[in-house]
Amino acid sequence: MKVNGTTSIKAIVLTALITLIVAAVVGYLTGVVRFSHSGEPSGKSSPAGKNMDMSDKNETAKPGQRKILYWRAPMNPKEIYNHPGKSAMGMDLVPVYEDAVSGGGTVTIDPVIQQDMGVRMAKVTEGPLTYTIRTYGHITYDETRLARIAPKFSGWIEKLYVDFTGQKVDAGQPLFEIYSPELVTAQEEYLAAFKSRKGMAGGDNLLETVKRRLLFYDIAESEIKQIEKQGYARRTITVRSPFSGVVTEKHAVEGGYVMSGETVYQIADLSRVWVEAHIYEYELPMIREGLTAQMTLPYLPGKVYTGRVAFVYPYLQRKTRDVVIRLTFDNPDGELKPDMYADVFVKTTRGKSGMMIPDEAVLRTGERDIVFVSRGDGKFTPRAVQLGGALDNGMVQILSGLVTGETIVTSGQFMLDSESSLKEAVQKMMEVKTPGQGRPSDMNINSDKKMDAGMDLKSGTQAGSDKTMPPGMKMAPDKDSGNDFFSDME
Repeated sequence: MKVNGTTSIKAIVLTALITLIVAAVVGYLTGVVRFSHSGEPSGKSSPAGKNMDMSDKNETAKPGQRKILYWRAPMNPKEIYNHPGKSAMGMDLVPVYEDAVSGGGTVTIDPVIQQDMGVRMAKVTEGPLTYTIRTYGHITYDETRLARIAPKFSGWIEKLYVDFTGQKVDAGQPLFEIYSPELVTAQEEYLAAFKSRKGMAGGDNLLETVKRRLLFYDIAESEIKQIEKQGYARRTITVRSPFSGVVTEKHAVEGGYVMSGETVYQIADLSRVWVEAHIYEYELPMIREGLTAQMTLPYLPGKVYTGRVAFVYPYLQRKTRDVVIRLTFDNPDGELKPDMYADVFVKTTRGKSGMMIPDEAVLRTGERDIVFVSRGDGKFTPRAVQLGGALDNGMVQILSGLVTGETIVTSGQFMLDSESSLKEAVQKMMEVKTPGQGRPSDMNINSDKKMDAGMDLKSGTQAGSDKTMPPGMKMAPDKDSGNDFFSDME
């Protein structure tokens, strides 16, 4: 009985041991096969919902269907995967198709989304490149129409005819009467030559010489005729205005003594005035003499004065760092008064014609200028362009990068630029990714645990179970140790 009992126990233990060994071998082989197909260690498993094979991605791209490039989390576009499943937040991953990111930054947007984003578009046009410089200026005197009344002789002012600043005078109008001993002597010499010109040889030449001396003193021809008519030297001589204008300076006082060369009056002709306008350095290439200029005054709204560019000063203002240009305007009614401020408009051209687009369509990054071009079917591609100068009506010149007739985005391009930059970055990330390489989030956090099936051959414990082998039973040593498979039992 004892022998039979012992034999029966050995048979049961042997059967159980063989079963466990077979299960462990099968589990090990299963892990090896799974590693060879998925590229992941057999002891590591994907998170729930993410342990699908990469072949699922390729199986999606059947003939006639859109090809899936990768999957991303719906709440975090930077969280991307090579296979469908769940995101880190437990949400279903969203497929991203190849045609949606093709072209390195090309963005595809549904028409409904375009309307929600406020996307507006315009055509690249060609036309005259006009730009109006808008600046300020102030009215000043025409320096070519200023006159200073400064006698060439000394004397005393006996009478003033123009006795206050700002008074208007006409050409030939009397200004003041002056007594000068020099003039009295010159008159007497002239009368002597005038009376003796007929009875003396060379009398006419002498008369002309003496008369020329009076003319050098700026004595008017009418005053000389008056001396001839009276036949005696006049005590005072009347000084007259050389032209019409306004008295801007007055230093004459009745009874005062005037030195030779001293300024008595300054008269300015205001029938034409200058306007000194200020422009920036970058506007200099567009300015040239002869351009038409327009001007408005704050105190006369709605009235526009038309003039021209007469001169461009060859230096900059040290403090304001701008350039002064001189404009000329006719002022027949005297409405333009010196030192008035004015709004100035100078229309310039940048050549005959050229390409132009709305300035709002350009994204300026600091290093380059970007414009989004519509390719149709909701596709938009960023393109670098070279800009010219600013133009009227909010336009800007295009030197290169676009073609006349292309459709560009004028509103909503900031969101397009954000989406394009993101997709381009994601595409570069996908290109450098190796086939067996995944994000840390793709790895099983329990990868250091034992296999789901099989047995720990050293401890004799079954995976997932706390039970051990019956007392008295030991695992066999390695085959190469030479020991028996079982130990003798008591």
